[in-house]
Amino acid sequence: MRVLICPDKFAGTLSAPEAAAAVAEGWHETAPADDCVLRPLSDGGPGFVEVLAGALDGRLLPVTTTDPLGRPAQGEILLAGTTAYVESAQACGLHLLTKEERNPNTASSYGLGLLLAAAVEAGATEVVVGLGGSAVNDAGAGMLAALGAGPVDQSGYALPYGGAALGVAAGLAGLPQLREARLVAATDVDNPLLGLHGASNVYGPQKGASREDVLRLDAALEHFSGVLERAFGVDGLATMPGAGAAGGIGAALLALGGRVVSGIGLVTRLIGLEEQLDRADLVITGEGSFDHQSLRGKVAAGIAGGARDRGLPCVVIAGRNETGYREAAAAGVTETYALVEHFGSVEKALAEPARGVREVAARLAGQWSR
Repeated sequence: MRVLICPDKFAGTLSAPEAAAAVAEGWHETAPADDCVLRPLSDGGPGFVEVLAGALDGRLLPVTTTDPLGRPAQGEILLAGTTAYVESAQACGLHLLTKEERNPNTASSYGLGLLLAAAVEAGATEVVVGLGGSAVNDAGAGMLAALGAGPVDQSGYALPYGGAALGVAAGLAGLPQLREARLVAATDVDNPLLGLHGASNVYGPQKGASREDVLRLDAALEHFSGVLERAFGVDGLATMPGAGAAGGIGAALLALGGRVVSGIGLVTRLIGLEEQLDRADLVITGEGSFDHQSLRGKVAAGIAGGARDRGLPCVVIAGRNETGYREAAAAGVTETYALVEHFGSVEKALAEPARGVREVAARLAGQWSR
């Protein structure tokens, strides 16, 4: 039997490659003769570079960068030919901060700018930026600062880092030093920059923003979007789909002439997932929390839809399951298994996720393997 294993990360516990390996190990405990094909996935968020590095003929270059609070952090870029793949979460990720440290008023995307600069210095003529899982809400202002084009006030002084200060931005310090490299934003978030569905309102609270913070940040980003439009000669930036991705970093990339592509679409194409789906007998995907958002553009929904179109069964292994049977089935999911139910507690599921995935997969093999 040919089993295609293509999970996303289990946020905070397992990377996508670790989750895929655990599924394969568990399956082979029961059905060692079956052919397990591992294709871990990412939609542009944490794990983007790691997933692509396992599939592309490229080289990983270590880069010293900074986290959202300006502390030293280690990142890396994947250089494949003249295309560099960069992951915003390595420098701006929410997982880099404790819950107490989260504050989108001051968190900065400066570290992402350092990654972009390193990619260009390495010779990349195109830089693909995976967006997702960020702790920032600064519309890429920090990123621009690292590239020599940070926001300044009326007197020409650099503004403090973070989204809150952008309400008094009068312009930019200069032009970004990118050596005319083309930019691509890889994300499955189509939110605009502003408003009810914008970066501040939708994602600000999970980054530590209070209701007052959300209103302040939305107003600051509205002002800063005008600064970006004037600086780069673009119109309608705030309403462009994807401008609100990663705390508005999408808006800065669009202002720089970048384009937005589907993160999961890009990854599935680069790793040859469509061909593997055509050859599979069973598909197993998964993620940390399988919920209503999973069925609206996330990895699991995309994989389940592809399996359904080919008449293949698709099984989801998740940390927790918060979807109903009917809505999951409508998306193409045949069965769902949750580690919380397997262990009987959230604490155990978080403490031993790899073991739980292996045990669930071993049980699945007993049910599905020929």
